[in-house]
Amino acid sequence: MDLTELDAGSVINSMQSGEVSASDVMAACLDRIAAVNPQVNAIVALRDRDDLMAEAKAADDARARGEAKGWLHGMPIAVKDLANVAGLTTSMGSPALAGFRPKADDLFVARMRAAGAIFIGKTNAPEFGLGSHTTNPVYGPTLNPYAPDRSSGGSSGGAAASLAAGMQWVCDGSDMMGSLRNPAGWNNVYGFRPSFGRIPGEPQGDLYLHPLATMGPMGRSPEDMAQLLDIMSGPDPRQPLSLEPETYAGRLDADLKGRRIGWIGDWGGAWPMEQGVMAYCQAAIARFRDLGVEIVDLPAPMPSDELWQAWTILRSYAVAARVGPLYDRPEMRAQLRQDAIWEIERGRAYSGQDIQKASLLRSKWALKAAELFETLDAIAMPSAQCWPFPVDWDHPKQIAGQDMDTYHRWMECVIPASLIGLPAAGVPAGAGDNGLPMGLQIVGPYRGDLGVLQLCQGWHQMTQYPQVIPALRG
Repeated sequence: MDLTELDAGSVINSMQSGEVSASDVMAACLDRIAAVNPQVNAIVALRDRDDLMAEAKAADDARARGEAKGWLHGMPIAVKDLANVAGLTTSMGSPALAGFRPKADDLFVARMRAAGAIFIGKTNAPEFGLGSHTTNPVYGPTLNPYAPDRSSGGSSGGAAASLAAGMQWVCDGSDMMGSLRNPAGWNNVYGFRPSFGRIPGEPQGDLYLHPLATMGPMGRSPEDMAQLLDIMSGPDPRQPLSLEPETYAGRLDADLKGRRIGWIGDWGGAWPMEQGVMAYCQAAIARFRDLGVEIVDLPAPMPSDELWQAWTILRSYAVAARVGPLYDRPEMRAQLRQDAIWEIERGRAYSGQDIQKASLLRSKWALKAAELFETLDAIAMPSAQCWPFPVDWDHPKQIAGQDMDTYHRWMECVIPASLIGLPAAGVPAGAGDNGLPMGLQIVGPYRGDLGVLQLCQGWHQMTQYPQVIPALRG
C-alpha cells in the first residue's frame, strides 16, 4: 500500500486502527518529498528528518497510552508560508522577512496543533500572497505537477501542488482573491473558502473594517476538507465577526436531486476567457445534471465594472494597512515587490468617501446575491480565466486579445465570492485537450457552507478526478 496515494481520511483511519503508525506515515511523507519536491518546489523550510521522525515516534507512544489528541494526531502538515508556526521560519515570500521565526502559532495553526498535527515545514506562496502565481525571491517558483513549465497558481499554490504530487494529504490555505480556488483547479484538487468569520483570523489590529480574506482547507476529497474545516473553524470570543460553531464532517452525503445551480460563466461576456476555458467549463458544469441538479443559465447580475471598482479600492486599502508598516521603513521598502508598493500607494491615496462608495457598491452586490439565492442553491463559474500559464511569466498580460491592466485582472472571476464573504469551493474539472488542469467555482449563500460542500461531495463521488488523473506518478 502506497500511503501517499490515499486520502487523509483513509490514512488516519489506518493509524487509528493500528494498521500503520505515525512513524510509517511520516517516513512515507518525507520519502515522497525527497523524491518529487525538487521537481515542483512546493514544500519549503523543511525541518530535519530525524527531529520529525522523533516527533512521529512520540505521537505513536501517545496513541499507545490512549492519549491521541484529535483527527490530525501524528499527521505531517506543512503550513502555508503566510501563517505563523512557532519556531518555524515565516518569510511570506519576502526578503524583508526572510529568517523571521515567530514565537507563537496563529490561531488556526494552534487549533491544528491541538488536534495532533506535526508541522514539518511550509508550503510556498507568492510574496505577501499577492498575485495568483506562486513565486517569490526567497524560495523561487512552485511548478505545476501536471506541467512543470507552468504556474501552480496561488497564493496557495504550494499547498495545492503538494497535495497533487502526493507530498501532503491535507493542507491549509488562505483566500483573498481566489487563492484557494484557482490553485485547486490548476492542480486537480479541492480548495474551500468558507463564509467569512467561519475561521477567525488573528485577534489583533482592526477587527471590523472591510474583511476580504479568510483561511480555508484544501484536500484531495471534500470529506478531508470538511474534517480540517471543523478543526480550523469555530468562534473566538475576542473577535466579534467570528461565526457560531458548526460541524461538517460526516454530513456531506446528500441527495442533490432538485438543487439548482446558476451558471454565470463569463459574467455576460464581461470577463475575457482564454480559448477553450468557457467551452470546457460549460461542459463540466453540465455533468451536475447527472446528479439531478438543475443548471440555470444566468445573465450578469450587475455591472462587472462596479464589482471591480469596489474590489480594487477595498483590496488596495486592506493591503496598505497590512503591508504599509514595511513600506514606511526605507530599508524594507527597497525589498518589496513592485505590485505590493503599487497596492500600498494606491490604498493610501483613497479618501474616506472613496472607501464609502466602494462599500456601497459591495452592499449593492450583497443584496443582489441574496436575491439570487432565494431561488438558487449555488452559482458557478470557471475558477480562472485562463489555463495555467508559463511559470516564467509574472502574470498574463493579455487574454482573448484584451490587455490586462493590472497584475490581477486575469482573476476577476473570483471576486463575486470574495467581495461579500460567500462560501466558495474550487473543484477540479479534469484536464483539457492541452493536458492542463482546469476547475470550477461553486459559490453558495452566506453561511451556506454545508450546501456547497455537499455539492462538492456529489461531484467528487461522480468524477474522482484527483484519483483518476494523478500527478507525477508512473
